[in-house]
Amino acid sequence: MMRYSHFILGLVCAVSVGCSSANVPPSTRTLSGSDEALARAFEQHTSNVQVEGQGVVRRVLSDDNDGSRHQRFVVALSSGQTLLIAHNIDLSSRVVGLREGDIVSFGGEYEWNPEGGVIHWTHSDPSKRHPSGWIRHHGVVYQ
Repeated sequence: MMRYSHFILGLVCAVSVGCSSANVPPSTRTLSGSDEALARAFEQHTSNVQVEGQGVVRRVLSDDNDGSRHQRFVVALSSGQTLLIAHNIDLSSRVVGLREGDIVSFGGEYEWNPEGGVIHWTHSDPSKRHPSGWIRHHGVVYQ
């Protein structure tokens, strides 16, 4: 009887692992509206698109100090697409305490590149000609 219950328990575990969403091919996963818009912009090589989204920080990069200074980090969307976030720290505050594995939400302008794209304009426009962008990290909004 003990051996039978171990067999059933093992079978239940195997079936539940085999049916997890991690085994669903990316092409058949349901994407959020923002992930879908970003995937479409990437596939169509579209730029200058205002977007919002959310992702997990995969890498925190060194600042880009050429011209306007930018805090840079890479996020992965739930779809698997990666984006470089280039956050202007001359016009907005630096995102404090940013670490790999953190979840960030963002609004800004998407620019196509072969690696997945870049999000910039994640700040307010001082001349009020461009839509304001933002980054949300641990409940704090940086604009």
